[in-house]
Amino acid sequence: MPTPTERYRCAVASLERTEPVAGSATHVRTWLLLEHSGPWGSDALLDARLPDGLGPRLKQVAKDHRAKVLLARRARAARDPERLNVFAAYADPARPRVEHGTVGDLREVLDLDLAGFRSGGTTGLQPHDGALFGVCTNGRHDACCAEFGRPVAMALYESHPEQTWEVSHVGGDRFAANMVVLPEGLYYGRLDPVAARGVADAHLAGRLDLDHLRGRSSYPMAAQAAEIRLRRDLDALGVADLELLGTRRDGDVLVSRWRAAEASYAVAVRTVTDRAATARLTCKAHRDNPVPRHEVLEVSEIG
Repeated sequence: MPTPTERYRCAVASLERTEPVAGSATHVRTWLLLEHSGPWGSDALLDARLPDGLGPRLKQVAKDHRAKVLLARRARAARDPERLNVFAAYADPARPRVEHGTVGDLREVLDLDLAGFRSGGTTGLQPHDGALFGVCTNGRHDACCAEFGRPVAMALYESHPEQTWEVSHVGGDRFAANMVVLPEGLYYGRLDPVAARGVADAHLAGRLDLDHLRGRSSYPMAAQAAEIRLRRDLDALGVADLELLGTRRDGDVLVSRWRAAEASYAVAVRTVTDRAATARLTCKAHRDNPVPRHEVLEVSEIG
């Protein structure tokens, strides 16, 4: 434990205990990014200076549509208050897509058709061609998000200004710096400025960086761990190299089936919560909690 004069940093502690990042992405497919320069506060939707009553209504939107609603801002560029950017993304494994528009009042986003978007239609925004790199810099939520995320966001903005946004809390503070790539919903963690540029360049070339990949948000966490393990075994780095065919539960084990090229595979993963292995999982945590981990039990080729 740190001494009273030392600051506890959950990301540093996670790295020191060599906690794997694979299988740690939030499980969500629907995303909504709203431009708001801040300050964001600890709970961005409730603490930021949004139009009156909008934060609670956005919380309900997130609940109703199982969506992740984030506030976003450019690392350097000033916002135009008359043209606030709005992005909606759907991390469908086969056909991820993103839409974009601008509004003069963020309350207009309540009119977006997220239900129709989830079922293959449109929100009412326009199709957007290109990736979004959302770097979590929400330091009021967790100190590591700003301490490690801000340098990454600044560096990425220099190299990829059109794609890069700072965003509010995405989950997994202890893996900071964290970045989500949309519309695929790819979570990357433990990034520094050099690694982040490499991840961005690789993504734009259609490849994944398995060393920093936390998982694909459209899959359950155990399936995320299975995908990363199978990709390592097959040296399959292309974003679309694997297709998830289905999953089934066998007790405490998730068995996922995958197609890669002309072959199919099954990967069995057990998620373990070892109460003997505990840690403070965020910088603000006042007590230790069990650290979950995924055990890949078997990888097999199937007919």
